[in-house]
Formats: sequence, structure tokens, C-alpha cells
Amino acid sequence: MPIVTKLDEYGRGAWIAFAVLGFIVWWPLGLATLAFLFGSGRMGCGYAGDRYEHRMSRLQGKMDRMRERMAGREGRGFGGGFGGWGREPSSGNRAFDEYKAETLRRLEDEQREFHDFLGRLRMARDKAEFDQFMNDRRNNPPANPPAQPDAA
Repeated sequence: MPIVTKLDEYGRGAWIAFAVLGFIVWWPLGLATLAFLFGSGRMGCGYAGDRYEHRMSRLQGKMDRMRERMAGREGRGFGGGFGGWGREPSSGNRAFDEYKAETLRRLEDEQREFHDFLGRLRMARDKAEFDQFMNDRRNNPPANPPAQPDAA
């Protein structure tokens, strides 16, 4: 379609002018032009597979960079400290900053130990429940054994 390529060369303004002229000449022509513009993605909306994939890849790249930054800051305190170009915000008092860093480190260690304890506690409870189930099953065989299919 030579008219489409020519209007694409002139840009979005040419498409808008063409749609307006289409409405002036015969309203269904203007309406068809608008449908084509939105459907093809030339106006920045509608379905345009390439643009969608491009946006999604950009978003995925940003998320990957954010994960890398967060992974690098895990050991530096709660939330990773988003103050001042990768450093934690300083109070201006070195002794307090060291105390704060040590306290946060200790709290993170306690939190990690507590999560480990909860995991072991859940595992012990699950094991006890499973052992009880197996003992009940061994002591009380099912009343109606499932029917075996004939091997004929």
C-alpha cells in the first residue's frame, strides 16, 4: 500500500490529517482510518506485537537490574538502605552508625535463626503427623480392600 508507506514517512501528523480529511469527505472513510490507526499501533495504542514485546523486555531488564542491586545489599541492614548512591544514610555520628549497623546485623541474624527454628518446628510436626498416620494405617487395615483388576 503506497499511501500507507508515504503517510508513515511523514509521521503521526500526516495520519491525523488523513483521518480528519476522511471524516470531511465521507465519515465511514474517517472511521475506517481511525480503526486502522489504532489497530495497527501507529497511534501508540491498540495491538502492536513488537511494541508490546519491546516494552515487556525493557520491563524484564529493569526488574533484573533491581534484583541484582537488591541482592548486593542484602547484608547491609533492613531494606538495604536506599540512601545516597548505594550507601546507607548516615546520622553524622560514627559511633551511633556503628552501633546501629551492629544492632541491625544482630537482629537479622536472630530473624534468620527464628525462621530456621520455625522450619524445623514445622518439619517435626509434619513428621509426627505422618508417623501417626502410618501407625494408624498399620494397626487398622482398610475394611474393604480395593478390588484388584483381573490379569486375564
